[in-house]
Amino acid sequence: MPSALPDGEPVPSSGALPEAALAELGTRPFGIYVHVPFCVTRCGYCDFNTYTELGGLQGSYAETAVAEVRMARRVLGDRAPRVDTIFVGGGTPTLLPPEDLGRVLRAVEEEFGLAPAAEVTTEANPDSVDAGSLVRLREQGFTRVSFGMQSAVPHVLQVLDRTHTHGRPEEAVAEAFAAGFEQVSLDLIYGAPGESDADWATSLATAVQAGPTHVSAYALIVEEGTRLGRQVARGELPAPDDDVLADRYVMADEALSQLGWYEVSNWGEPCRHNLGYWRGGDWWGVGPGAHSHVGGVRWWNTKHPASYAARLAGSASPGAGREVLGAEDRRVERVLLEVRLREGLPLDVLRPAGLAAARRFAGQGLVELVAERAVLTRKGRLLADAVVRELVD
Repeated sequence: MPSALPDGEPVPSSGALPEAALAELGTRPFGIYVHVPFCVTRCGYCDFNTYTELGGLQGSYAETAVAEVRMARRVLGDRAPRVDTIFVGGGTPTLLPPEDLGRVLRAVEEEFGLAPAAEVTTEANPDSVDAGSLVRLREQGFTRVSFGMQSAVPHVLQVLDRTHTHGRPEEAVAEAFAAGFEQVSLDLIYGAPGESDADWATSLATAVQAGPTHVSAYALIVEEGTRLGRQVARGELPAPDDDVLADRYVMADEALSQLGWYEVSNWGEPCRHNLGYWRGGDWWGVGPGAHSHVGGVRWWNTKHPASYAARLAGSASPGAGREVLGAEDRRVERVLLEVRLREGLPLDVLRPAGLAAARRFAGQGLVELVAERAVLTRKGRLLADAVVRELVD
């Protein structure tokens, strides 16, 4: 089952936000996230809010998402800023026709306007697109595509329940560039049961050779409630080993050094939309289970596509709950997120104990203090969770 939503206070039926939150609009970049919750099959490790048998709702999904875009414009009012980034994720967004995704983009442009050189991304499984559909996606206004490669090794793909064939991600990268995409990303996962160092080296080399502008590499996390989680709990598959994961991260950082890291798990030309998250920006999340943040107010939508569609059909907010972050909550989140970036965390965000910890970590080679910022070293990135725990004090 998908993971549960957090608790929180009720969201007004109108979706209205506090005046203090609206007053901050325009002080930070503003993005739109669109969650498309449909998949052909569910990967064994995935705990995202996705569904495999909702054909009727899938066919009308673009219209429903457009309704929330229009509600967002009403809630944000005349202070609504132009949109700097759009990110369509899932699920598998490219199960929808490119023209349906384009309808959502057009609604965003009509209601908010797009900033010059706006970044417009869609995720895609390599086997959910072909050369023709990528051309159509580009024609609809997408400028960036992120392919879920995960591995280049067939037996690892099998363990992860990935459906694309060996070699398909590299073909998709070439097709995306030929279609006119400005940026192309590949997502990798390391630490799958049965994956060897040689397997991971093959995946890294294959990804680099494909020539993307961006690569993400994440350690496999075994989530409760997933098929993989049950297999590990029953002893059918081994859990990822922390030392192995650390070694695999070092391999990734070395192999991807020519791209350059900009966030702990990301290398290459930065995804501006995700930078907005890490820098505490504002965004509106469209879709079932999508999360939003505006001016220190964070809220999340009801999870099931049927209830999501029903609420919007009744002109009610699909929000299931929200929380208003206090000044200290927002400071802590800055520490948690900004320290992950290559640009580092401004030292003036830290309190005395955290500042002392930063200086101690600098002496231990875990951070560098550069231009009044704390920047993680590679060693520090391997121990980022431990570093952050002391920086927030």
